[in-house]
Amino acid sequence: MRIVHLGLGAFARAHLLWYTQGANEAGGAEQWGVAAFTGRSAAAAEPLARQDGRYTLLVRSPEGDAPTTIDALVAVHDGADADAWREYFRRPEVGVVTLTVTEAGYRRTSDGALDRHDPAVALDVERLRAGGDALTAPGRLVDGLRARREAGTGPIAIVSCDNLPDNGRVTRRVTLDLASAVDESLARWIEEDVAFVSTMVDRITPATTDADRAIVRKLTGREDRSPVVTEPFSEWVLDGEFPAGRPRWEVAGAQLVDDLEPYERRKLWLLNAGHSLLAYEGLARGLSTVAEAFADPDCRADLEQLWSEAADVLTLPVDDATAALRARFANARIEHRLAQIAKDGSVKLPVRVMAVAQQRATAGLPVGRAAAGVVAAWIQHLESVDASTSDPGAVDLAERLRGQGSSTRADLALDLVAPRLARKDVFARHVAEQLAVHRPAHPTLAGARP
Repeated sequence: MRIVHLGLGAFARAHLLWYTQGANEAGGAEQWGVAAFTGRSAAAAEPLARQDGRYTLLVRSPEGDAPTTIDALVAVHDGADADAWREYFRRPEVGVVTLTVTEAGYRRTSDGALDRHDPAVALDVERLRAGGDALTAPGRLVDGLRARREAGTGPIAIVSCDNLPDNGRVTRRVTLDLASAVDESLARWIEEDVAFVSTMVDRITPATTDADRAIVRKLTGREDRSPVVTEPFSEWVLDGEFPAGRPRWEVAGAQLVDDLEPYERRKLWLLNAGHSLLAYEGLARGLSTVAEAFADPDCRADLEQLWSEAADVLTLPVDDATAALRARFANARIEHRLAQIAKDGSVKLPVRVMAVAQQRATAGLPVGRAAAGVVAAWIQHLESVDASTSDPGAVDLAERLRGQGSSTRADLALDLVAPRLARKDVFARHVAEQLAVHRPAHPTLAGARP
């Protein structure tokens, strides 16, 4: 076992573990196993532990399902098992720590710093100063790295696999911010001995259903309590140093590059922004999946316009990427739920949509009307759901939106997701114009599909 992972969700098992499995199967002297810890719930660890970490990855294409057995996961743990977490960090053979905790898990302020006013962060500082266990992802990293420093087992690489631009830098900042609040000498050690690697990850992984488990049983003849369903497409691009070694992920298709930003932008501004558009517009039309929304003529037209706006400011070619996305989004056998994508829009929209608007303004291009439409659809989504569960970062905004006119609602929303947007007044006007256009009622309110 040489990799420790935080966030034992389906995506990590369809992506990180699949690449690691491919690297191991390619042969070589070094085999890399993964010990994974759950993030939010211990439930994911239980069925996998009963299967010794082995599970089925079901690759679902329009033509059919192809099962693959993944056995690179050699140990699974409840995320609350802090003793086991620290013990892995102490081991000299452990060279890589990976994490998939989602954007909100980094506990950042709007300027990217660690949010010291977050109650969980404040509690982590208090606990870590007293030698106790941590709760947040930054806190767990600090706890593990402190154990490694004390054990004297040398440098290590931290690799974020989340949908954030320059996620290695993000991870480094929040980790150092928390370490500095706990122990300045620990922060200095982290600066010198810990590498933070940025990555761009892409593979759609819908939630597994009982029907999927039945398919796995039929295809393999085995009972698998925790299979994962994914699409055929996969992409992983990494930028950073690995002072204690790494698997040969490149033999499984990963790319090692010196400049990650163009790849991040292309993925965030095409795939992720497209997902957000389809989620908010599709849900408003009573649709449930990406494939359903992609098949809707109005959603499709808005999506193509959104891609065109992004293409104007991307430096990598987009034709092959958008062609692949059309095929992926049309794959109705991948039931990627819009309600899942729609969560935490206040965190996602700044990097997926508003970054394009900023780049277009900087380049002197007209404000993107399709991007403004995504913001308008998100505002109306907030007005139709319980923000405390669907978008905790927008609870205050949802309250302030009530009873306001289109212009005020647009201004309030942009104050949250793009407070420093260039030509903000022009963009707000476009948002307000689209808010004023009648849209179908959200199905949770209407009670029926329009």
